[in-house]
Amino acid sequence: MARAVLYGAPSPGLAEVPRGAVQVSPLIPGSDDLAEMAQDSVDEAVVLAPGGTLERDYVLAQALRVLKPGGSLLAFAPKDKGGSRLKKALERFGCVVGEDARRHHRFCRVVRPQSLRDLDAAIAAGSPRIVQELGLWSQPGVFSWDRLDPGSARLLAALPDLAGRGADLGCGVGVLAQRVLASEQVTALACADVDRRAVECARRNLDDPRVELVWDDARGLALSDLDFVVMNPPFHNGGAEDKDLGVGFIKAAAAMLRKAGTCWLVANRHLPYEAPLVATFAKAEVRADGGGYKVIEARR
Repeated sequence: MARAVLYGAPSPGLAEVPRGAVQVSPLIPGSDDLAEMAQDSVDEAVVLAPGGTLERDYVLAQALRVLKPGGSLLAFAPKDKGGSRLKKALERFGCVVGEDARRHHRFCRVVRPQSLRDLDAAIAAGSPRIVQELGLWSQPGVFSWDRLDPGSARLLAALPDLAGRGADLGCGVGVLAQRVLASEQVTALACADVDRRAVECARRNLDDPRVELVWDDARGLALSDLDFVVMNPPFHNGGAEDKDLGVGFIKAAAAMLRKAGTCWLVANRHLPYEAPLVATFAKAEVRADGGGYKVIEARR
């Protein structure tokens, strides 16, 4: 049984993490699931709180749920990414909160009281559910969790029927994969995402024996000789734009494909992916351009 849990990966020296703390962030492959831990079972919790309200309250409620009465919670976040709202969120659960600020973060310290309020409501609001707009299982915190991302919509509109063995890199809850699997000529599809929540939702959404679901960073997958790759690669890391993420996805896709295999990707128009595409593929052509997005077909 875990004595302490850690949610997230704080910068070195930002917060004191208990020795032996068990990682419970869904964005770190191999971590434990906080929702599966027993109530009143943990002495300490350290939470780098996410910025989204539903996701943040869900994580805080789950951390308080697993803490023993008298256990300690340290919750913190950048001031401009939800840190200024942490204290009020914890107070709504019935906690007495000590707060301080340093290094552009707000830190809230709580001793878990005997009785709490509104945990069940926060957990229900942040749990997986079927989103009517998508017709799919999703969860707050997952990329574009409650609506079709406009970039993915552009790719869906341009995507032809594919065939053979392929991969969906950064698959999310399975929006692109559903379209790919509509082709009976597709024989196998590896769906990979770094977010455990997305993978578990995709597991519910993609009830198909051709699918292999992988919870991992898509850039490090040991796949080869694929006929196709589809992807809407990420370009944000911790809220900041990071073009190298998309470049890493492009390089990974090229390494996975057989000679003459194809990669279909969508990207914001301003992202400079042309150079890495030219460097790693024999040919790359824009197949659709509009609404601030470009859909590219690249061939090995």
